[in-house]
Amino acid sequence: MDNNQGYLGVTPPISTGESSEREKEVTVTLMEELRRQNTIESEEEARTREIVLGRLAALVKSFVKTVSLARGLSEAAADAAGGKIFTFGSYRLGVHGPGSDIDTLCVVPKHVSREDFFDVFEGMLRNTEGVTEVSGVPDAYVPIIKLKISGIPIDFLMARLALSSIPDDLTLQDDNLLRNLDDRCIRSLGGSRVTDQILRLVPNVNVFRDALRCIKLWASRRAIYSNVNGFLGGVAWAMLVARICQLYPSAVAGAIVSRFFIIMYQWAWPQPVLLKQIEDGPLQVRVWNPRLYPGDRAHRMPIITPAYPAMCATHNVTASTQMVMTEEFKKGADIVDKVIVGTADWSELFSKHDFFHKYRYYLQIIASTGEHDLQIKWAGTVESRLRQLVMKLELVDSLTLAHPFIKGFEQVAYCVSDEEVRLVAQGETTEIITKRKAEDIEGIEGARPVYSTTFYVGLGIEAKQPGSTGPRRLDISWPTTEFTKMVKSWDKFDEVKMGIIVRHIKSSALPDNVFDPGERQPKPVAKKRPKQAKPAEKTNNVSPDLPATKKPRYASHRTFVATWSCFDATSKGHLII
Repeated sequence: MDNNQGYLGVTPPISTGESSEREKEVTVTLMEELRRQNTIESEEEARTREIVLGRLAALVKSFVKTVSLARGLSEAAADAAGGKIFTFGSYRLGVHGPGSDIDTLCVVPKHVSREDFFDVFEGMLRNTEGVTEVSGVPDAYVPIIKLKISGIPIDFLMARLALSSIPDDLTLQDDNLLRNLDDRCIRSLGGSRVTDQILRLVPNVNVFRDALRCIKLWASRRAIYSNVNGFLGGVAWAMLVARICQLYPSAVAGAIVSRFFIIMYQWAWPQPVLLKQIEDGPLQVRVWNPRLYPGDRAHRMPIITPAYPAMCATHNVTASTQMVMTEEFKKGADIVDKVIVGTADWSELFSKHDFFHKYRYYLQIIASTGEHDLQIKWAGTVESRLRQLVMKLELVDSLTLAHPFIKGFEQVAYCVSDEEVRLVAQGETTEIITKRKAEDIEGIEGARPVYSTTFYVGLGIEAKQPGSTGPRRLDISWPTTEFTKMVKSWDKFDEVKMGIIVRHIKSSALPDNVFDPGERQPKPVAKKRPKQAKPAEKTNNVSPDLPATKKPRYASHRTFVATWSCFDATSKGHLII
């Protein structure tokens, strides 16, 4: 899909020359390392995926026929109504790994409704042999059914086109297919249309795939692979790699990876990354345009999708996450330079992040409930708003960085008293609680599980000014209080069933579950302090960072009910640094 000037992309290539012999050599060693890192699935799993997709395709046709007959269509017309699946995301790009899910789109004709998808099709899935863990989320921003079939995770979207039938040879490239569709259908189609466009816009698909496998693994290991937390998601990483492929159309994968880090470290953001010129289309919908929309001008690292309507895939990036990614681009460039000259191995590029060793202070955000399914929704809601907390923290004097970690840490504690429930909801636990199993609380009156998900934000603090003496106080009460108000404003929030706590902790107080076995350094032996006249009693709601005589005030409430008791608090006061 060259433009009229004979090249792919919005500018001419930087170089059309072939890679050097050394770059070809390091490409061979890169692929060997990627295989060692278990990023490529086995032939057996690949065959299983093909069988699974074949079963799903047949099931979609059966679903459309069932609904068509129910709508009064004849047998022949119901057979002709069709129905088709499209894959997108990492599977369609060809860079999925062992155990990864398959993003799948179900396209149906106009007489099949979204309600049919969740009522009829979800029911058919539940009754299909080998299908497990079926979970429909019809109210999601992009409505979805999650399931596993033969052990393969599937994320299933649905789009209804304004067509009376869906032929087997249908493609989604034509923008006119978007006419007369609701926003949810347009969003559902977007993933497949963007993925297909990316593959059309790279000069060598195999080189692109090999380089993208490398970058995806690197971003995951360095903990910068997460759209929801303000970093980049899979589509954005794919577009960045595709752009480098356009700039070096004859290069091998090792050379693409090298140029990727050099160019991304020096990229003049907010200049957007584009794979093609932004185009108008047949719909009255918003297309990314920073000249027209102030919100688009605010995007810090705009990476623009190539399918109509063009959108920014990186609107969640904040000042802090941009700083973190820029630092990682520089580190990556330095390592790959050494790989090219032979003084480093590719394995060094994929070394684990140092997030939980990097900062002296962290914010700990704990979302908790007493029910498994409710916890999934509540934790997802809290996580989706963490970016707002980060942006508020960025406004605090003396804070240079608010670095969110890319995932939460889930735990289930089996509690036998209200006091244990409160402790767990605050992130405090005991060895007895940790070791207790579900069967240990059976038959105990008032005993119940507590499900918690803990998120972390690393706090980068400005160095002391020369000549300054004594401790400093860092006031983070406004960001934490506002964040707590925000998550509680969720329309499904129930203070009787849901808990939220935000508190600051020192690195030495991080729990063991954030470290791999053997990763944590032994805790230093505490120095003995002079005896105080009257030690303060330990209270469950005092941050371990604050002196016992300087107890912070909390906006807190306690609820005691038959099924769930939670302590809900927001850390206030000042962080002593």
